[in-house]
Amino acid sequence: MDAVIAWSGFVGAWLLVAGPLFQAATELDEQGDHRRGLTRVSGVVESPPRLSPWWWLLPPVAYVKQRRRQAAYRAAVMDALTTDELEDFVELSGTATGWAMVASGAFFIAVKETWELLELYEAPGWLLPLALLVMLALCAANTVVRVRWGHGVVDAKRRAAGARSRAA
Repeated sequence: MDAVIAWSGFVGAWLLVAGPLFQAATELDEQGDHRRGLTRVSGVVESPPRLSPWWWLLPPVAYVKQRRRQAAYRAAVMDALTTDELEDFVELSGTATGWAMVASGAFFIAVKETWELLELYEAPGWLLPLALLVMLALCAANTVVRVRWGHGVVDAKRRAAGARSRAA
């Protein structure tokens, strides 16, 4: 019975990781129009020049300089966005942040459940990072495959409808 409980916790925890990853990809994909403003602005606002590698000889100074450049660039991008584009960006960013937090919390639960499963079978400790990497890869692959499948189904339907309309 201990094995059934351990496996249930393991599978459940990893489903809690896979679910938010998939939901985030789906929602962010649906909000693709919200990125148009950023795409437009990226062609208008010039990226800051790269920081000279020499500054990294003084890491605290390099860090401060890099942060200031990034803040100035971000401010320029925000200024170049229209109010509607900025609103869309804030919504997109909030959605991404929320799902990232949910998936991160679930990942920590999955680490615990994976460890407990490995402990049950008295597996060596080095197996934990390997198991985590494999499971994360499976969760990411699930998301990629499902999103691509969805796009493929819709694209095939559009092509078929286009071919019918041209034939008529």
